[in-house]
Amino acid sequence: MSPDLSPLWISLKTSLLATFITFFLGIWSAYWMLGYRGKGKSLIEGIFIAPLILPPTVVGFLLLLFFGKNGPVGQLMQPFDLTIVFTWYGAAIAATIVAFPLMYKTALGAFAQIDANLLRVARTLGASESTVFWRISLPLAFPGIVAATTLAFARALGEFGATLMLAGNIPGQTQTIPMAIYFAVEAGAINEAWFWAIAIMVISLSGIIAVNFWQENRGKKQQQNSQFPQRTQEYQTPQIVIDTHATDASGLFVDIEKRLPGFTLQVSFSADHNTLGFLGGSGAGKSMILRCIAGIETPTKGRIVLNGRVLFDSEQRINLPSRDRHIGFLVQNYALFPHMTVRQNIAFGLPKGLSKSAIQQQVKTQLLAVQLEGLGDRYPHQLSGGQQQRVALARALASQPEALLLDEPFSALDTYLRSQLEQQMITTLNSYQGTTLFVTHNLEEAYRICPNLLVLEQGKSMQYAAKQEIFERPANFSVAQLTGCKNFSHAEIKTSALLEASDWGCTLKVLEPLPKNLSYVGIRAHQINFTNNSSAENTFPCWLVRASETPHRITLFLKLHSSPTNTHDYHLQAEVFKEKWVMFKDQPLPWQVRLDPLHLILLAE
Repeated sequence: MSPDLSPLWISLKTSLLATFITFFLGIWSAYWMLGYRGKGKSLIEGIFIAPLILPPTVVGFLLLLFFGKNGPVGQLMQPFDLTIVFTWYGAAIAATIVAFPLMYKTALGAFAQIDANLLRVARTLGASESTVFWRISLPLAFPGIVAATTLAFARALGEFGATLMLAGNIPGQTQTIPMAIYFAVEAGAINEAWFWAIAIMVISLSGIIAVNFWQENRGKKQQQNSQFPQRTQEYQTPQIVIDTHATDASGLFVDIEKRLPGFTLQVSFSADHNTLGFLGGSGAGKSMILRCIAGIETPTKGRIVLNGRVLFDSEQRINLPSRDRHIGFLVQNYALFPHMTVRQNIAFGLPKGLSKSAIQQQVKTQLLAVQLEGLGDRYPHQLSGGQQQRVALARALASQPEALLLDEPFSALDTYLRSQLEQQMITTLNSYQGTTLFVTHNLEEAYRICPNLLVLEQGKSMQYAAKQEIFERPANFSVAQLTGCKNFSHAEIKTSALLEASDWGCTLKVLEPLPKNLSYVGIRAHQINFTNNSSAENTFPCWLVRASETPHRITLFLKLHSSPTNTHDYHLQAEVFKEKWVMFKDQPLPWQVRLDPLHLILLAE
């Protein structure tokens, strides 16, 4: 007599239906919960994962109360002579409920692992939320979703307690494989129980093994593809093609405030076609300003206007989404979409509505411009850091933004490549017709690239001016420090042309008018001079305490007026090129050091 295979077919159709439902419901719930910030998030999360924690019989009992003839759903179905209890539909519902938490939690983890910068950059490139989901989030989370689907199927296939409570054990109608095993053992039919146990293990493990095998092969292919040899053109200077369509000359106006943990960001500035650099230490609020302008973060209050368009206005309750702001955003890690080729990455930033041939032509033009022709079909992980940066910049500019935001674009590059791409960046920004904001904490980089600078400290604007003005006449002590000045002394006014530098123990002649609230005097290390003329103004004897060497310069720690007592007993730091150091290092001490009045920095409180 052939065995009754109805438990197999019932189990397969109930578990497949349950998997189908949890696939869509789990993905939607996970994606929604990832962005949900409401007060009831913990409660909703608890409800979603409750079937994973509660005993299956309790879940089945609750379902029976809900779908039974006296339950809310059961009463609604009575006039139509329909019922869920003791049907295979009931078995499918029970399997869906217990499988949902696995699908939800695994999908949530897959979405959470996606780099948030990828989603932010996609929005700044004009992508709608549906485009971000279908083209970025879902493809990147796909391996995790496949694993979640497999786990959900295996859990639905093995469901017993909840199914027994809601659908019962009706042979040929609701008896699934787990029930067939249980009642076979209860009846003493051990061989039948073994048959069904082996069947369910084969089905479940086959799915899990197949998914693991697919993921392992996928990983190997990506590893093999990343072994492409790098092009010898890596360090050549590419010429990026920019749409020179002129934008409104009104530029960018920002006046915002945002309360942050530890301090409040409060800045007001305007920018035109001249690149504006943000200079400041870590945590000064530089990147946060860019994120507010791009629409990634929302200021507490204020106003942002770009070329006459209001992007944000707290009083008028205007807050344009990122996709409508026409802003290009280049983040530190470049945020290239890893599942897209170079060609697809650049095409993602092109204006919508172009024909296929127009897209192909523009992408080809951009690839030629950045000297990456032939690499259009490669993926980001197959490119070097410099190539990735060039693709990211080309993608941002391909969207024809009215403003370009650069958040430390060279931080991930080696020294030589950094120098090469910095020169290209200068050329690119000189020909770009929009507004450019450049974030950096590197003094020399800021000076080379940005005509104008905004110096920030703890979210506040310390000084906003041309770079020469800021470096030659810093507004206060903090700005002088942030711009690299290392030598300071408390200062008191003696006469209209003399001041007392108490920490250095000397009187200094000055040429500029002394501010009434003078507090400090400073001088930059590279502007300290050594002389043989001891009678020159502001010239003092000095002793070498110690020296620190860099590849091209020597930093000399000097004490004025007398010899040092220890390695920390010094007044000034002077920087000289090694060639000059060789010329006087063997001269007997004391040397004569001159603090040129033209280079003294007078700082008010």
